[in-house]
Amino acid sequence: MTSEHPKNYRHRVVVKAEREIAYESPDHLYPWGTKRDNSRNRRFNRKLYALYPEFKDPMKVLDLGCSGGGFVKDCIDDGYLAVGLEGSDYSKIHKRAEWALIPDFLFTCDITRKFEIFLDTETRQSPIKFDVVTMWEVFEHIADADIEKVALNVRNHLKDTGIWVVSISPNDEDFEGIKLHLSVHPKEWWIEKLKKYGFMHMESYVQYFNTQFIRGPKYGAEGTFHLVLSHNPAKAPKIPRESFFKRIMDRWIASKAQKFFKLIVTGEK
Repeated sequence: MTSEHPKNYRHRVVVKAEREIAYESPDHLYPWGTKRDNSRNRRFNRKLYALYPEFKDPMKVLDLGCSGGGFVKDCIDDGYLAVGLEGSDYSKIHKRAEWALIPDFLFTCDITRKFEIFLDTETRQSPIKFDVVTMWEVFEHIADADIEKVALNVRNHLKDTGIWVVSISPNDEDFEGIKLHLSVHPKEWWIEKLKKYGFMHMESYVQYFNTQFIRGPKYGAEGTFHLVLSHNPAKAPKIPRESFFKRIMDRWIASKAQKFFKLIVTGEK
């Protein structure tokens, strides 16, 4: 699988996957989230970019379980390199959402199996190490036995200075009697589980994003929580200072209070 690269490069992205489809995944066998979701939040993007203010090269972002690819497209539109991997081929087949617009940056891939991502030039292929890896409501769809494999794949693709941002639902979810969530655990369980594979949770980064994520309780995922992980916290990017007003706005935007105010003023939800 190959792709043309954003305007900042003159080569392609190549994904070599041991298995291109997560054939046993309930979300592939019985498409639900994979055929509906296309989440994005520009405020999260701006806060993410601010963590890496002095990059000479565009930031590299890998979104695992990218669904419709909205977050990936926003990163590309902002001038960064972004790649999305999705376990189901539903959106690819139906050219749904951003798969119709940026198919060269979205790939099907079973992330519980080995995969590699390269920049392909005329002379060689170079493995990509990413600055940021994201997973938005993906882990709960992964069986407990496969969590280590996913963590190893992330470790192999994440820079020492990089961060891994995830949202996880601790709730059961069924669709027409089909159990969609295979790993249902509280936040503390996930923190300890991922620590076994060399990833440390950094709560200060969750506080920095300040409710502004791609997915979460404010954005179509009631009850979910967030982790920001690193396998070398000492090398993680420095959290920038923000004004009190900006922190208040993070809390206000998409809050229940703002939504109620909008309903009263405009009559729109």
